[in-house]
Amino acid sequence: MKIFPKNLSEKISKNQGIFYILLLIITSIFITQIFQLSKNQSNKEYVKLLNNIYFKKTIENLFQDFQPKYKSFEHRVEYNETINSILKKYNIPSNEINLINKKINKDKEVKSLKVNDLVKFKVDNTDKKVVEFIIPISKTKKVKLIRDLAKNSFERTDIVTNLQRKIVFREAKIKQSLYRSATKQKIPPNVIIEFARIYGFQVDFQRDIRKNDSFQIIYEVFVDENKKVFNTGNILFADLNLSNQNNALYFFNKKGSQGHYDLNGKSAKKALMKTPINGARLSSPFGMRKHPIDGFNKMHRGTDFAAPEGTPIMASGDGVVIKASWCGGGGNCVKIKHNSTYSTVYAHLSKFSGVSKVGNRVKQGQVIGYVGSTGKSTGPHLHYEVIFNGKRINSQTLKLPSGKILKGTTREEFEIAKIKTDVLKSELILKYN
Repeated sequence: MKIFPKNLSEKISKNQGIFYILLLIITSIFITQIFQLSKNQSNKEYVKLLNNIYFKKTIENLFQDFQPKYKSFEHRVEYNETINSILKKYNIPSNEINLINKKINKDKEVKSLKVNDLVKFKVDNTDKKVVEFIIPISKTKKVKLIRDLAKNSFERTDIVTNLQRKIVFREAKIKQSLYRSATKQKIPPNVIIEFARIYGFQVDFQRDIRKNDSFQIIYEVFVDENKKVFNTGNILFADLNLSNQNNALYFFNKKGSQGHYDLNGKSAKKALMKTPINGARLSSPFGMRKHPIDGFNKMHRGTDFAAPEGTPIMASGDGVVIKASWCGGGGNCVKIKHNSTYSTVYAHLSKFSGVSKVGNRVKQGQVIGYVGSTGKSTGPHLHYEVIFNGKRINSQTLKLPSGKILKGTTREEFEIAKIKTDVLKSELILKYN
C-alpha cells in the first residue's frame, strides 16, 4: 500500500534538505506550544501559591527575622512641636510617650524644645518600645535616656561636646553684595547676619555699598574633636570700608557695656536699625503710591524690602512682642513694642521664628521671622513700619538716637582692649597673607 503518491515521493527525494528543514520547523512549533501551555499552568499555580494566606504568613515570619531589631530616627523640631506630637508622628504607642514624659518632667535641666533642635531616638521593631532617646539642652550638651528593660524605665546620661576656640580673619572686596562676597570667603551665614546687624544702624546695605568697597572681619569659631565648626562666637573686630572711608568697630566684653564700639568709644548700637533684613532691595519707599493690588493711589505708610522667600528678618531693636499672628492684608505679621515711644511692624512673613510669641522679650538683631508673600502681596518682600508716638513714620529718614559713649575707667579699659585687638589683627593678617 502506497502512503504517498509517486510524484510526491519523487519530489521529497529530490528536495530532501528542504523537507527536513520544514519538518524541523513544524516540530519546533509543536514543542514550543506544549511548553507554553505548561508554563501558563505553572504560572497559575505559582500565583495561587503566592495568594495563599498561609504561605504569606510563613514568608512574613521568615523575613521578619532578617529585619534589624532596632530602627533609628532623627527629627528636626518645627514651630510649636512637642515631644508628644513628634513621637505620635512616628506611631509610637501612648504608654511609651508617657514613660518618656515622666522621666523628662522630673528633670529640671531638660526644658521645652526649640525650633531646629535635633531629636534622636531608637525603637525596638518587635514591640515598638523606645530604647534610646536623645534631646539637646544646649549647644554643647545633650541628655540621653537609655531604657532599663528590667525596671521598664529610663536612665539618664549626658553627652558633652568638648570645643576648642579659634580666631578667624577674613577680608575681601565687595563685587556684587556683601553676602555673596562674604560667603565666597566661607564666612558662616550667622556671622554675616551679625556683621549686617552691627552696621545696620548706620549703613543702608542696598544704597550705601558700592562695587569694590571692602571689609575686614575677625570672629570666633568653636571646633569639635574632628576640627569641624560646631558653633560661632563674637565678632571681635569689623571694618566696612565704604568709598575709601574706614568704619572700624571693636568688640568690648565688659559686663554692662558689652558691645561694638568705634575708634572713639562710641557704641554702634542705636535705638532702632534702619534695615532689619540683610541683602534686600528697597522695592517701595514710604509715601504715596498706586497700590499694586487694589489699583488706586493711597499712602504707603511703611517701607518694602524685596528679598527671596525665607530670608531672615531681624528685630530692629530690643522690645516685647505684642502681636504675632495674621494681620489681614499684611498676612503673617509681628509687632514689637520697643519703649513708650517706638514700635515696629514686620508684615507678609512666610513663617514666624520660635521667639515670636506674644509677651516674649526680643533682642535687637534676633531673628523674628522669614520673608514671605502672605496677605495682599505680589511677591516675597518685607513690609516694615516704624511707629513713633502712635504715628507711622519713614524709617529711612529717621534720626536715630546716638549710641552710648564710654567714659572714665571704662573708656581706659576699652583703649587697652582696642590695642590688643589691633595687635591680634596684625598677627592674623601676616598669617592670612
